[in-house]
Amino acid sequence: MTSSIIRLFFISIVALATSTGCAYRFGETDREIPGGYRTVAVPTFRNNTQEAGIEVYFTNAIVREIERSRIGRVTSRSEAQTTLEGTIESVQFAGGSPVEGTFLPAGSVLNTQYRVVVTTTLVLIRNSDQKQLWSGKFSNERSYLAPIIGIESLNSANATYNQSARYQNIQAMAADMMTEAHNRLTENF
Repeated sequence: MTSSIIRLFFISIVALATSTGCAYRFGETDREIPGGYRTVAVPTFRNNTQEAGIEVYFTNAIVREIERSRIGRVTSRSEAQTTLEGTIESVQFAGGSPVEGTFLPAGSVLNTQYRVVVTTTLVLIRNSDQKQLWSGKFSNERSYLAPIIGIESLNSANATYNQSARYQNIQAMAADMMTEAHNRLTENF
């Protein structure tokens, strides 16, 4: 008897929750571009940093997200109802986990890892009247290991490795950040 009352109570709560006008729904939610538009232009991101070429990572990542979700079609600006403009505001690198020791020259510090912080902004604009429909600011950070010097007689690190690691981490951050941007852009509360 008690279990049937609990079951009936639970079913009543679920029925009440799904029948109300609450924005939260069970299962898949309907996502769309703000305003219900179906076409969007995505020009190459503006890059306000000294890191050449990273704008391509961010542009490609948001285009992939839009195409993957099928919320709209990415097209040229002349054919699109909206334009999603992105800007890479900053990329900051900092050394972390410094090592000091007797094997280093006096006053020297060797970093064993680096931290990169990237900040971007996105703005969705309706093309017919240039009205801003949505905007968002996104920031992410990541750490990566510095080149490791494993031979005592070796006195320099591989700068190519460090540069490559920087770009690989920025590319991974672009994918993560544009997934978040897409989700916030298309959430339907």
